[in-house]
Amino acid sequence: MYYYKHKGKYLFSQIEYTALQAVNEEEAAACDEPIYYMFAMDPHRSRKSFCVSDPSLFQLKEENLQLLQLQQNSSLDLPDWILAKIAKNQIKAVNTSYKDLEACLETTPPNAWRINIVGLGDVGSTLLVGLKLLGADKISQIGIFDIDSSKVIRWEFEGNQILFPNQPQSPKILAVPEEELFNCDMFVFCVTVGIPALDSKNVDVRMAQFEGNSRIISLYAKKAREANFKGIFAVVSDPVDLLCKKALIQSNTSATGEYDFKGLAPEQIRGYGLGVMHGRAAYYAALSTDTKHYATEGRAFGPHGQHLIIADSIANYNDELSKKLTEQTRNANLELRKHGYKPYVAPALSSGAISILETLYGNWHYSATYIGGVYMGARNRLVATGTILEQNNIPEQLMNRLYESYKELERII
Repeated sequence: MYYYKHKGKYLFSQIEYTALQAVNEEEAAACDEPIYYMFAMDPHRSRKSFCVSDPSLFQLKEENLQLLQLQQNSSLDLPDWILAKIAKNQIKAVNTSYKDLEACLETTPPNAWRINIVGLGDVGSTLLVGLKLLGADKISQIGIFDIDSSKVIRWEFEGNQILFPNQPQSPKILAVPEEELFNCDMFVFCVTVGIPALDSKNVDVRMAQFEGNSRIISLYAKKAREANFKGIFAVVSDPVDLLCKKALIQSNTSATGEYDFKGLAPEQIRGYGLGVMHGRAAYYAALSTDTKHYATEGRAFGPHGQHLIIADSIANYNDELSKKLTEQTRNANLELRKHGYKPYVAPALSSGAISILETLYGNWHYSATYIGGVYMGARNRLVATGTILEQNNIPEQLMNRLYESYKELERII
């Protein structure tokens, strides 16, 4: 390993960087703060940064679904002090192919988050209430914007009247002009257009919204680029995984059509749609003794929609039970629509408010993050040094299903 010091930060790499100030290992090991591991990988299919949560990540050659698979221990002979930092999530990997090392050295999550929500329809307003009720410890303020100004007036008025009697601290809700939407730590996209009518038959509701929602998210992705936004760009509108990729592409495309990597980093964008699919799978699993173990053993993967993958158990996978649960979960949306209701409460709370708050707390949750060119939903954590993907011993049958879903998402956009 080579060790360096740059702008007060300690870095190390398996690659020699002659432009950086070299230091000895003893000096780097004495640092009690997070340190940075530099590597180089194709920026078209890899993240700018992530948390080194396992020694095997030092030998990563490319990013793909194998990031979800628990790997054998690294064959690198790593010193004990590096292993100790891995255990404490104190190593941030930085992809030097992105050419802006300093940006990765400066980014750390805030203690009190400023969140801005755009879109105050059924989902956006319900998510707002959830964050207001649950976010006192982590959120300082919630900015709101909608093209219908009456919705902003209503939710600023009503939202600030939601208060526990013995809780003096509560996120303040305030109207935010569109030009200031990226003056925050997290931008939450809840705009939705073109929702199919309740009597629509055999319609993938999330895909039906893709065209309209992608046009709007493209506009905000470009605004994020113009504002040099360094926070989290959270996507709650459907289809979250495809809209995440759309936002990444549009943010990094210049006015001349060049893909220049000057917009949002892949890991800045996160899609919040899988939390409710986990909730729906747990609901159906609890109805049968054969699947009740899902609540403690099960996992959800992939998109919030047609290519969803439910695993009844990550430890004792049963392909037949898992496929049955997957089908039930996929159709839950249509089941409620048959009774005359648009199912937005559970998505706004399970996928939205709860999953966002778990992100802020650094807890395990479901969201779509960037994996080798695709935004793929899986359990993960966001810590000070970046995203940690949950790794498991995934059986071959389940891995094959995951690859089918992954390839389909890759094909669409």
